[in-house]
Amino acid sequence: MDFNMKKLASDAGIFFTRAVQFTEEKFGQAEKTELDANFENLLARADSTKNWTEKILRQTEVLLQPNPSARVEEFLYEKLDRKVPSRVTNGELLAQYMAEAASELGPTTPYGKTLIKVAEAEKRLGAAERDFIHMASINFLTPLRNFLEGDWKTISKERRLLQNRRLDLDACKARLKKAKAAEAKATTVPDFQETRPRNYILSASASATLDDTSCPPSWAEWKETYPGGWRPPCFFLLPLNPSVTRARGCLSLPKDRKLWNDEVDKAEQELRVAQTEFDRQAEVTRLLLEGISSTHVNHLRCLHEFVESQTTYYAQCYRHMLDLQKQLGRFPGTFVGTTEPTSPPLSSTSPTTTAATMPVGPSVAGLAPPGEAALRLEEVAPPASGTRKARVLYDYEAADSSELALLADELITVYSLPGMDPDWLIGERGNKKGKVPVTYLELLS
Repeated sequence: MDFNMKKLASDAGIFFTRAVQFTEEKFGQAEKTELDANFENLLARADSTKNWTEKILRQTEVLLQPNPSARVEEFLYEKLDRKVPSRVTNGELLAQYMAEAASELGPTTPYGKTLIKVAEAEKRLGAAERDFIHMASINFLTPLRNFLEGDWKTISKERRLLQNRRLDLDACKARLKKAKAAEAKATTVPDFQETRPRNYILSASASATLDDTSCPPSWAEWKETYPGGWRPPCFFLLPLNPSVTRARGCLSLPKDRKLWNDEVDKAEQELRVAQTEFDRQAEVTRLLLEGISSTHVNHLRCLHEFVESQTTYYAQCYRHMLDLQKQLGRFPGTFVGTTEPTSPPLSSTSPTTTAATMPVGPSVAGLAPPGEAALRLEEVAPPASGTRKARVLYDYEAADSSELALLADELITVYSLPGMDPDWLIGERGNKKGKVPVTYLELLS
């Protein structure tokens, strides 16, 4: 494998610089570039979107598939990019057991016949559940997963790059600040050293003029001896302090000032480059964060589709159970062994309409036999108080000739008769007339 040692060393140096800057920021020893308030709000909004999307996704998966083992199996199939095998729903499995029980206990007995009817209804319920799970997975779960595994990963990657650019920028700012401080300190050093350095080395010419027991002359002595300037023999001071340069013939000007000027210029150039890269990355990240609004719009549409599929599923379940009740010879809302009234339907929040959410089977207390009711319906007339218009919420199949079959979204005329069960009304559509359940209607003002 071909390694680029220069690039490897450069990357290691950059990583070390970022680590030092990050550590100093955590301990409060370095300044940190703060993002603007709008950018911080976008970051917080994106984090909230990600967290709640994960929670909604997990709970929806639990709703559609309560079995954790089955969820793990589906997850593995998805990661392996293989088709998930078809699984029997709980309703279909219950229908299978009931059918087998009826076959063994006797399909001609009342219990066996009832088991067969219930098994058929449970089978239809299982099929409806399968369709609901399939539609919810496509219309709701898939878009949520695509956001977490696609858009959010891109946003996270750009945010990490932005964090690195910020650390580089702050490191350049700290480097420039130190260079300027060193430059200012070097500027305050005098041009000539008035005192002899503590650590020095005499040159050969200076050693020749001084004996072993003598000390080098001070600045004042040399000034008195040579008032007009320097005269040979001259000595050289070789300071051991690296911040002072070598003197030849005299104590020289330090070169630190020029060196630190170059260092400041270099630090300023690096700061300009780091600032440009940081601004560019911040703009890219900002555009991705602002795209969260589009994600919300897409999730809103998916949520509507999920509600529609769930509504369709529960409506199908209600129709199947209503048909089963009719097959068993029991009217909706009548339960053996209990005298509690059925729950009244929830009314709409609109002030001008009264609507039922999901139909609740009306009671049949007080209804006359179908034959007598049919005779009376031919003779009844609308009350003097008038009639009302009603919109049909759900399809309704008439159980006998005294009832009026309904189609969803059609408008009919309804009214009530004295002594009639409150869960039922008389409905008219053209020349047809019959009893209709109130829970299937939205009464218009």
